[in-house]
Order: sequence, then structure tokens, then C-alpha cells
Amino acid sequence: MLTYARWKYIVILFVLVLSTIYALPNIFPQDPSVQVTANRGARIDEALRARVAADLTKAGVTPKAIELDDKKGNLLVRLGNPDQQVKAADALRDPLGNDYVVALNLASTVPDWLEKIGAKPMLLGLDLQGGVHFLMQVDQKAALDKRLEATAEDVRVVLRDGHQRYESVERRANNTIVATLASPADAEHARELIAKSQANLLMQVQGNTVSAQVTDAELQRMAVEAIEQNVGTLRNRINALGVAEPIIQRQGSDRIVVQLPGVQDTAQAKRILGATATLEYRGVVENVNAYDAVATGNVPPEGRIYYRKELGPDGKPMPIVLNKRVIASGDQLVGATSMMDQQTGTPAVSVRLNGVGGQRMFEYTSEHVGKPMAVVYIERVPEVRVVDGKEVRTTKINEEVISVANINGVFGKDFQTTGLDSSKEAADLALLLRSGSLAAPMDFIEERIVGPSLGRENVERGLTAVTYSFAFALIFFLFYYRMFGVITCLALLLNMLMLIAVMSLFNATLTLPGLAGIALTVGMSVDANVLINERIREELRLGLPPQTAIAEGYERASGTIADANLTAILAGVALFAFGTGPVKGFAVSMLVGILTSLYTAVGVSRALATLFYGGRRKLKSIWI
Repeated sequence: MLTYARWKYIVILFVLVLSTIYALPNIFPQDPSVQVTANRGARIDEALRARVAADLTKAGVTPKAIELDDKKGNLLVRLGNPDQQVKAADALRDPLGNDYVVALNLASTVPDWLEKIGAKPMLLGLDLQGGVHFLMQVDQKAALDKRLEATAEDVRVVLRDGHQRYESVERRANNTIVATLASPADAEHARELIAKSQANLLMQVQGNTVSAQVTDAELQRMAVEAIEQNVGTLRNRINALGVAEPIIQRQGSDRIVVQLPGVQDTAQAKRILGATATLEYRGVVENVNAYDAVATGNVPPEGRIYYRKELGPDGKPMPIVLNKRVIASGDQLVGATSMMDQQTGTPAVSVRLNGVGGQRMFEYTSEHVGKPMAVVYIERVPEVRVVDGKEVRTTKINEEVISVANINGVFGKDFQTTGLDSSKEAADLALLLRSGSLAAPMDFIEERIVGPSLGRENVERGLTAVTYSFAFALIFFLFYYRMFGVITCLALLLNMLMLIAVMSLFNATLTLPGLAGIALTVGMSVDANVLINERIREELRLGLPPQTAIAEGYERASGTIADANLTAILAGVALFAFGTGPVKGFAVSMLVGILTSLYTAVGVSRALATLFYGGRRKLKSIWI
């Protein structure tokens, strides 16, 4: 007898409803938009909205809407078409100046109720919707300078920990670090101490000095490590941005190519990718008048002048003298989370250091309870100037003391950093610190918003190929298998709906190879249904009653279908595990399609067949 459990019908209905809901966002097109984001200190408010509306009216641009987004801290101008989008961006950049960043964007039109339940449109790859292309050049000199300064600091620490007196440790020409000792008799002992911690340096003793030169092989290793660290850091930051299927490739000895599908907000992308913002924790040099030090230039040898974020009585940033020795820095950071400080109610970043940084922080706070410690915010900003008709790229370093507070108790690797302007600034800083610091600053030497790399015509052909493959399969089944052709078509339609819903739900990226994977899925689903239908026809030819033939056909074909799809799943897993870029896109759509087709071909089509024929007691023939 042909039967099917009622709870299975309920499951199918539940899957149908969920698939419809989560596939629905894909029918809502995105609005070409202009996004206005505040630079440090500027405000996003109703006054800005009125100002933007006036500038657009003056330029003859009529926006669909101007929206304030309090969560993201930006203003969004929705336009009717890409031409208006470009015109609006050009009209706003000059009036808003450097206080705001104006960038192109694509704004979602998905209803709020769908977004609240996590229903989002499917992500599209660079070949389908375009995106942002950056070519970045790593400043190798800055990378080597940073590593050599760190090596010099390590030499100072080794000598201090070894109780070896020295007058100075400084960098010299030819990548050499020279330690000048208090007595020539100590030179050999100092050389042994340095050699133990810095085995890759060429050591030489002369009088009361010990010279440590970095070899060419070590310099080359430092340069390669700088590139690799930057690539890894960029990948972490892009993952934090939520960009799907990014391309990050090393090009040559000092360049990195970054492609971000679907991103039009180049300002946000550049700010996160190119920023080298980090934190340093330094002790405050006491009993020194910072204003006198600035006026006379008389700064203690262990100190250096910095400037606080707060303004003094003269309306200028207040100076402060900090110790040259860094207690801990962003390089030693393990985790960072933006939060609100419960005591002050201001934005803060909860910081966790690694073992080395935590130990140094513990030692310093143990010895300096009740004394002040400062947090220095350091940001490298790329600049381009035209000199004699040629572009000269430089890097401006902004250093600002964002917080000075007394050490109230001993702490180690877990603590908070306060003194930030806004929750967005705290979130951005936490993201940069979590992602890791760049080994060297990078310049954007090429930047462009690209359209679909294969052209609109090829994209349309890919969509047309999938549509026709699906239509041909439906027509074939309708004519060849009659009523079971109708059942198969309904199962195939649900299969496509489930495939789109699952890929949308898990933020999978659809690329042109992904479209090929969907077309392949249609073919494999057709194969499964052919196996079932032919098996039913074979059972009918053997003389079995129609309802028994249907039941036997599904039972006998199910094992064969599972075995055939298992091998395809293993191939898809291998493609996803070892492939990159387009290969992964193909693998994702194929794997999801195989899993959904297994369910629809065996489970859904059997439920429909049982629904049509299961209740007929005197069934003598079926239309197949």
C-alpha cells in the first residue's frame, strides 16, 4: 500500500514556508546610494541632513530618501539610478570638505521585518556585481626601521636584565646597533648577553663598544615577513568587515592586490585596510613641567614630548612628557572588544595582552601603584603631494595621548582603555587591534571601483543558461513522464527555492562559476528523478499493481541516488577545501544543490506521488 507519514508532510510544508521567506529578499533590488561618514570630531545629525538636502537641491539632484543611521553613525542618501548617484557624490564632496567622507554605496531595500529574522539577499561575487580593487605598496624601509628599533630595544632590555651598565644603545649606518658600555672590561660580557638573545646578528667588540650588525639574509627575511604579516592582517581585517570571497594576493616583492566584491564604500574599506592605528602604554615622567620642556627644549634623556587630546588654557593640545620605553603595545595584543565603561559611561576598549605584554604590564604596575600611566594612540595616514609635477607619497604619523590615569592597583594582561570620542571610534579601534597591526605602512597606489569583470552580457548569458537548462528539464519531464513529470517539476521548483534560501541564509557568495554549479545541480536532480521514474516503469512492466510499483520504485532507487550523490559531495568538499576564489564559489553552490536535490527528489516527490495516488483504492494505471 502506498502511504506517507503525516509528520513528513508537515516538515515539507514547514520547509516550503521557510524557503519562501529566506529566498524572498533576493527579489528586492538595491538602491544606488551615497554614504556620508563623519571624520573624527564631526557630527551626524539633523543639521547635516538639512545641509545635504540643500546641496543636492542646488545641484539639481532629487533623492529618493535621506536617512540618518544612528547604529552605523552615517547618513545615507538613496538615489534613483547610478547616474544620479555619481552626480550626488560630486555635489557633496567639496561642500562637506575634510570633515566628512563621501562614498558610493548600495543600500538594501529589504523590509525591516525580514531583516529582523535574519533574511538577507544572496551575496554576489566580483564577477557578477563588481566591487573595489586596490593595489597597495608596502613601505619596506619603514618595516625594516620598525624591526631594527625593536631589536635595539631588545638589546637595552637584555643589558638591563643582565645588570650590565651601559651609556647608550643606538642605531648607526649599515643596519648596525652599537652599545656603548661604561667600561671596556664589560664589553665581552655584554657581547655574550646580546649573542644569546640575538643569534642572527654579527657581533664585534671594539674598546667599550659592542657592534651588532644585521646580516643581508636577516634583512631579506624581515622584508618577506613584513609582506606576509601585512597579507595576514589584511585578511583578518577584511573578514571583520564581512566581505565575502575576497581576493588578497602578493604581487612582486612589495605590492599586495586586494579585491572586495560588492563593496562600494571605498572610504570605509581604505580606512580599515590602510590604517596602522595602534596603542602604546607608556609611563609619565614625573617632576617635569611639560610646558617648560616645550619652551626650552630641555627634555630628560629618558623622556619624550607628546600632546594630549584635551586642550589647554591657550586653546592648544596640552603637552606631556612620557617615558621612551614602551610598557606594552598593540603588537602584544590578543583580544580587544568595544564596550561602555560602567563607571564613566564613556566608550572604552577592553584589552587583553599576550603573556609577554601581560608580564611587562604586571611588573610595571606593581612598581608604580598610584603613579600615572598614559595611553598613546598612533595612526599613520598616507599623503600624496605634487612636487615639480610629480606625485610624492609620504606617510604622516599622528600621535595623541588619549588617556592619562593613575594606576590604582596591580593588573596584568586584562584591563580597559578609555578616553575615546564615540562608540564608533571604539569599535573601529577594537577591530584594528583584533586584526593585528601592519608590519609596515602601505600606500594605495591604485584604486578603482570595477564593474562585473566578465561584462554585463556574459553575466546575462550565465543567468540565461541556468534558466534555459531548468526550463528544458521541466518541458522534457512534462512530455515524457506525464503526471510524474508534473510531480518532478514541482520537486525541482522547490529544490531551486531551497537552494536560493540556504545560500542567502548562510551568506554564501554567488559567482559566475556558482551559476555553473546551480546548472549542474539541476542536471543531477534530473538524474535522480529519471532513476525513480524509470524504476517505477520497470516495476509496472513486471506486473506489479500501480501503488506497489510506486512504493518499490522509490525504495529501490533511493540507495542508488544516495551512492551517486555521495561521490559528488566528496568531490565538492575537496574543491571547497583546496580551491580558492571561483572554485570555492562553484563548490558551495554544487554542495548545497546536491543536498537540497537529495531531499526534494526522494522525499518531496514521493510525498506528492502519495498525495495524488495513495488514496485511490481501485487504481489500475498511472500516467507515466
